[in-house]
Amino acid sequence: MNERTSADNELGFAPAHDTPIPYMQRLRDYYLALGYGNPYRWAQYTDVPFTPLKKPLNQTKVGLVVTSAPYQADKGDQGPGAAYNASAKFYQVYSDDVDSGPDVRISHLGYDRKYTTATDPNTYFPLAQLKLAAKEGRIGSLASRFHGTPTNRSQVTTLEQDCPEILRRLREDGAEAAVIVAA
Repeated sequence: MNERTSADNELGFAPAHDTPIPYMQRLRDYYLALGYGNPYRWAQYTDVPFTPLKKPLNQTKVGLVVTSAPYQADKGDQGPGAAYNASAKFYQVYSDDVDSGPDVRISHLGYDRKYTTATDPNTYFPLAQLKLAAKEGRIGSLASRFHGTPTNRSQVTTLEQDCPEILRRLREDGAEAAVIVAA
């Protein structure tokens, strides 16, 4: 049965069954399946703190903030497709040089492993793309360090401890904007 109407075709709409993956509901269900007494609640604000750029992006120094963890050889399997690995978690904000050849992974995160394999590190650590954007002049420059923020915190700890520390480090690096990748 064709669900598309002539108006759908004229407007270029996708078929009704072609919808985005309901990842937020899947994550809520996943938290419940892990045994938590309630589904995960994302921070959601009525007023979003946003500051427009003061100059064009191609003149702006950009920092990178990630939730991926530095690889730790003694912490078990952390490669693509690895099972959830709580031992690979980290508990303090960390920073590393963008030119050091960083090896970061996401086995410590609770993501949907049925539909995601983590085989492409660019999906959770877009450092190569940011370097290319700087080389091509799409961003002014890339900050010399990237920063990792823990994911095992309460929202209060994240807001009161980790976020101010990330902001301090970004400012120390002279970053004027940041790409934040929460895997």
